[in-house]
Amino acid sequence: MKRAPVRVLVLLPFLLLATAGAPAAGAPKEAPSGFRVDIQAPSCVTSGTPFDLGVIVTDDLGRPVRSFAGPIRISSPGHNLFLLDGDGTRRPIPPVDLADGKAVVEDLTFTQSGIRRIEVRCPGDGEHAVGAAEVRVLPGVLSILPPILAIALALIFRQVVIALFCGIWMGASFLHGFNPLDGFLRTLDTYLVQAVGDPSHAAIILFSLTLGGMVGILARSGGIRGIVKALSRYARTARSAQIATWGMGLLIFFDDYANTLLVGNTMRSVTDRLRISREKLSFIVDSTAAPVTSIAFISTWIGYELGLIADAFQSIGVEKNVYLVFISTIPYRFYSILLLVFVFLVGWTGRDFGGMLAAERRARATGKVQRDGAAPLSQMDLQEMKTPESARCVWWNGLLPILTVIVVTVVGLYVSGRSALVSREGIEALRGAGLHEVIGAADSFAVLMWAAFAGTLAAGILSTAQRVLTLTEVVDAWVVGVRAMVVGMIILVCAWAIGRVCMDLQTGEWVFQVTRDVLSPKFLPMLCFLLAGGVAFATGTSWGSMAILMPLVVPLAFRLSGEPGIQLGTIAAVLAGSTFGDHCSPISDTTVMSSMASAADHVDHVRTQAPYALTVGAIACLAGYLPAGFGFPVWLSLPVGLVLLWVVLRVVGKRVEET
Repeated sequence: MKRAPVRVLVLLPFLLLATAGAPAAGAPKEAPSGFRVDIQAPSCVTSGTPFDLGVIVTDDLGRPVRSFAGPIRISSPGHNLFLLDGDGTRRPIPPVDLADGKAVVEDLTFTQSGIRRIEVRCPGDGEHAVGAAEVRVLPGVLSILPPILAIALALIFRQVVIALFCGIWMGASFLHGFNPLDGFLRTLDTYLVQAVGDPSHAAIILFSLTLGGMVGILARSGGIRGIVKALSRYARTARSAQIATWGMGLLIFFDDYANTLLVGNTMRSVTDRLRISREKLSFIVDSTAAPVTSIAFISTWIGYELGLIADAFQSIGVEKNVYLVFISTIPYRFYSILLLVFVFLVGWTGRDFGGMLAAERRARATGKVQRDGAAPLSQMDLQEMKTPESARCVWWNGLLPILTVIVVTVVGLYVSGRSALVSREGIEALRGAGLHEVIGAADSFAVLMWAAFAGTLAAGILSTAQRVLTLTEVVDAWVVGVRAMVVGMIILVCAWAIGRVCMDLQTGEWVFQVTRDVLSPKFLPMLCFLLAGGVAFATGTSWGSMAILMPLVVPLAFRLSGEPGIQLGTIAAVLAGSTFGDHCSPISDTTVMSSMASAADHVDHVRTQAPYALTVGAIACLAGYLPAGFGFPVWLSLPVGLVLLWVVLRVVGKRVEET
């Protein structure tokens, strides 16, 4: 009997476990033995914006249970979970049928913020399998605060890296329970790591660094100096140098990244010698790269743009030749076309206004191509890189590597596209495939890396074969060029990271949802242009803005109106508006790369370019997208826009040489 208490103590834990495991009377029934309901929901959403929910019923081995054929019922305590229709109205969630134990419910939305519980019930074998998930719902207005903070700090303190980091930190804190410490840690180990680890981002980094190394070799070997001497025969004045830079930007039409880095690095010595400010050079580079690439028949953009248009058409059952639709939208790309003409007019007339006028007058009067205290993203000064006395400094030593980059890019896009089509659809796919389809299927990021390494190899071979540089000197020059790009790459990584934060916060979707009520058929093209610009400005990505808006506004345009002007104008407005917002945004990757390639202070570049972009954007709205909604012929809108550009330069602009 004395051992009884000991036995009780020994058995007590097992008794407690058994008791805890026994179901209490009246408790809700769980899923049948061996069955479970998994809910795939985002951990964080914003109120009023749509999100998708995945449901899967599995057994103990993780296999979908086909016997669960639905319907499933989705609810949330408090009745604040709704289905968002295409016109923005909310309605109760109807039962959804399962297919092979799986279902995806699209366009769900919460109307209240806080920690919300989603419950899924689906009948099966007389029981109700219950699954639940918790989602953090943030107030929608919080989604725009991180990019606004980053932009404001960049413009106020002119410290882009710190500004971007603070914006990422704020967004990460919102996404992780408003905990600043947790947000700081996630900024480091999640968002920055993901920005570098993304394959396409890594390819861009390698391409940019390698191309910078090639420029270092060209500068060290005298190739850049040879190009400068050759161009000096034609670019003898500030006017001719600006037009030559603009023309070179038009020639490299196949990719905006290659355009930016090649034109900026090549023409920098020419414009510096002629006392053209770095702000003006970066403006010309930035304002020709994306606009010409976005409207080119063959480019690295066209596959992406065609894919978005095709998906939007498929969602509403429209059967059209997507490539012909793309061609038809080109006259409606008012912003891109007018901006290309505006860059030419600025160089031809010699007139500027705003901050650009002050920068140009400073450069002409003092020879300072940058303001005192400027912090250029690229620290490599091509004029001060020492070239051996024995160097011939001939132009082909600089031009041949650049042509190698261009040729390898064009040929590589074709080869990569053919390979992709064959591997995806078989050799028969090549028979009816057009050149645009082949280029659109190419892996543009891989091709750019091929081109950059080919150009570097060509520059190294030319330098060593002519005994201008030794192999060691070639490697040293390449490292100098790479090192000059590091600051720009840091800013680029931060720009990608804050773009990911905006994606997780659903910034673009929220902006669209709060503005969609003002959309009407007649004003749809203009409003879509402004909306795309706002999303691209806030997120820093033109492609992201296109991806967000195209599936939303194209069906809206086809439902609201059957007029081709409204339909084509809306598609073109999204494509061109995304470029417009990208030009104005200091967190845009192409804007950063333009500053980097031109060795300009990034904040100075944004500050002087924004008034020009806004001016062209306003004229594009007044002369293009607004009249297009009322049926005004496009062949009259473009001439009107060109006349307005000329008038603005004549009235507002002043000659740089005037005191």
